[in-house]
Amino acid sequence: MEHAVPQTQSPFATEPIGRLIVKFAVPSVIALLVNSLYNIVDQIFIGWGVGYLGNGATNIVFPITIIALALSMMIGNGGAAYLSLKMGEGEVETAKKGVGNAVTLVTIVSILLAVIFLIWIDPILTLFGATDVLRPFALEYGFIIGAGLPFMMISAAINSMIRADGSPKYAMLSMVIGAIINVILDPVFIFVFQMGVKGAAIATIIGQVASFVVSVLYMPHFKSVQLNKSSFAPCAKVSVNIVIFGLSSFITQFAITIVMALTNNLLAKYGAQSVYGAEIPLTATGIVMKVNQIMIAILLGIATGTQPIIGYNYGAKSYHRVKKALEISLIASEIVSVAALLTFQFAPMSVVSLFGSEEGLYNEFAVKAFRIFLMLCPLTGFQTIAAVYLQAVGKPVKSAILSLARQIIFFVPTALILPIFLGVEGVMWTGPVADGLAFLLSLAFLLYERNHLKRGHLETTR
Repeated sequence: MEHAVPQTQSPFATEPIGRLIVKFAVPSVIALLVNSLYNIVDQIFIGWGVGYLGNGATNIVFPITIIALALSMMIGNGGAAYLSLKMGEGEVETAKKGVGNAVTLVTIVSILLAVIFLIWIDPILTLFGATDVLRPFALEYGFIIGAGLPFMMISAAINSMIRADGSPKYAMLSMVIGAIINVILDPVFIFVFQMGVKGAAIATIIGQVASFVVSVLYMPHFKSVQLNKSSFAPCAKVSVNIVIFGLSSFITQFAITIVMALTNNLLAKYGAQSVYGAEIPLTATGIVMKVNQIMIAILLGIATGTQPIIGYNYGAKSYHRVKKALEISLIASEIVSVAALLTFQFAPMSVVSLFGSEEGLYNEFAVKAFRIFLMLCPLTGFQTIAAVYLQAVGKPVKSAILSLARQIIFFVPTALILPIFLGVEGVMWTGPVADGLAFLLSLAFLLYERNHLKRGHLETTR
C-alpha cells in the first residue's frame, strides 16, 4: 500500500509531551478508575447490607468480569494502538478499517462470552472457588452480571479508541456516567428494596448500559477517521493485527483470572486447615485484590493515556519524543504505586473497614493480606508502563511475554509451592515474589528498547 505523508501537524507531533500526557492520561485514569470502582462500590454496599458472605460471592463472580475486560481491552487497546501507528504513518484508510473491525470483533466476542457463561455458570463458579455456603449468593449475582457483559465489553473497547482519537474527556464521561448511576442505585436496590446481591448486580448493569449508549453515540463523530459501513466489514488481516497489537493487554487481564481462580482454591484449601476457615481468607483476599485493582487502574490509565502519544511518534520516527513520554509515564506511575504502598502498609484497616463491620479473625487476616501480598506493589508500576510501551511501539510479542511473566510464569509455581511450607500465609507471599522477578525481566526488556531508541534517534538526526 502506498504511504501518505504523515500528518506532522497533529498535536501528538507538536504539543509538549508533558502537557499531552496530562491531557490524555488524566481522563484515561479517571475512566479506568471508574470502571474498577463498579465492583468496589458493590462490595462496600453488599458488605454493609448483606455481610461478608455476600462479598465472598461477588469475589467468586469477579473473575468472569476480568475475562470480559481482558477481551475488551485486547480488542480496544489493539484497535487504539493500530489507529495511532497507522495515523502516524499516514495510512488513514487502514486506520479507519482498524477501528471498524475492532467494534465488529468486540460485539461478536462479547455476545459469545455472555452465552457461554450463562449456560455453564455453575461449573464455572466451581472453577473459580465457590464453596457450598457462597454458591447461592454467587449464582444470584452472576446470572445478572453475565447478561450485561456485552454492554460492558463494547463500551470499554470503544472507549480505548475514543482516547486514541484524541477525545479522552469524552471517554471519561462515558465511564463516569455509568458509575454515578451505579452508585445511586446500589443503596436503593440493596437497602430500600431489600434485594441483596441481586440489587447490586442490577445497579451495575444499568450503569453499564448507560456507558454503552454514550460510547456508541461517539462513533459517527470520530475526528481522525470517518467511519462507514465498509469499515465494519470483517477483514481477517486487520482483525488479526488488532488482536496481536492488543495481546499483552489480554494476557495482563486474563492472567488475573487464572491468578484469582488458583488463589481462591488455594485459600479455601489451606484456609480450612487454619484457624481462619475457608470463607475468611477467600473474602479478605478478594477485597485485597479488588483494592489492588484500583492502583492497577490508575497505572493502566497513565500507560494507556501515554500509548497513543508513543505510538504516533514512534510511527513518525520522532524517537526523542517517544523517550520523553516513556520517562514521564514511568515517574508518574512510581509516584502512584509508592503512595499505594504507604497506605497498604501503614493504614490497612482504614481500607478494610470500608467493606463492612467485621472483627477478630477476619480483620486480622485482611490486614496481613494487604501487608504481605502488596509488599512490592511499586514494582507493578514499572512493569505496567513497560508492557504498554512495548505494545505501543509494535512489539506485541515482547509485551505479551512481559505480561505473562508476572501473572503466570512466576506467580503460578510460587503459589503452588509456598503454601506447602507456609500454609495459607504462603499464598500471600506469592505476590511479592512474583512482583520482584517480573520487575527484573521488565527492566531488561526496557533497557534493550531504550538502546534501540537511542540508535534510531541518531540515525534520524544524521
